[in-house]
Amino acid sequence: MSPSLAQAGTTAVDTALLHAWPLPEPDAAGDKEARGRTVVIAGSREMPGSAWLAAVAALRAGAGKLVVVTAGSVSSGLALKLPEARVIGLPETAAGGLVAEGRDELTEVLERADAVLIGPGLQDAVATVRLVGEVLACLAERDDVYVVLDAAAMEAATDRFALPVLLTPHAGEMARLSGIDKNTVCRNAALLARQTAQKRNAVVALKGATTWVAAPDGRLWRHDGGNVGLATAGSGDTLAGITCGLAARGASLEQAAVWGVALHARAGDALARRLGPLGYMASELLAEVPALMHDLGRRS
Repeated sequence: MSPSLAQAGTTAVDTALLHAWPLPEPDAAGDKEARGRTVVIAGSREMPGSAWLAAVAALRAGAGKLVVVTAGSVSSGLALKLPEARVIGLPETAAGGLVAEGRDELTEVLERADAVLIGPGLQDAVATVRLVGEVLACLAERDDVYVVLDAAAMEAATDRFALPVLLTPHAGEMARLSGIDKNTVCRNAALLARQTAQKRNAVVALKGATTWVAAPDGRLWRHDGGNVGLATAGSGDTLAGITCGLAARGASLEQAAVWGVALHARAGDALARRLGPLGYMASELLAEVPALMHDLGRRS
């Protein structure tokens, strides 16, 4: 299929689209429960910051309640750094992976979650695949929960998902998922995003200078923009967290992905104007999100 045919029916992600597709807003009298429960399963003893970035991003996107599940060796420090969240520490494998078997507290929080993010900063590929399988099995009987698989968690992607799932690969990760070399992925990004979404029954956000968001029913969105400064350590963790927070609030996965990509890019643009195009950090993106989200929502 030619690139032009693969992109047929594409919707541009621009300000007009965001104004016309407003995010769910909580009732003025609602409490934090009304803004959704988010569970972030992330981080390891070598990368505890990934859990912090993703978790704070979910809160900045408006999620109401937050549970972070991470490595036991770093859970106490993360809890002190993130007083807004409940933090659960899991046992670790020798390679730094998380072990979830028999953890009743994890089952409890998953059963009450509105959106679950798995992946940022996780180590030990074998342990991560097992962890994702256990989480998806725990959620299998539910049709009212959204799951975001990021980074290493995507290695556990099944042929087809039975519950709503968002995959967030960059070109290198899509190459591993599809068995196609990275250069071919870059040349056929729209087609591969659509094909993967349909094959896996998942929303796919294929990230890059142009990001493609594809839904299982064939809908496709194209986002152009952002800047080179976004290509920095932890940036993907913040995007995953923003998206999960929006889903917890009640946005569909495709809306959460589209808005998440747009907010992430606009946050980078704001920092680039203020600080310069290079050198800002992923953690600095977080504080930009609420005002951008409010401004776009107010105009809509």
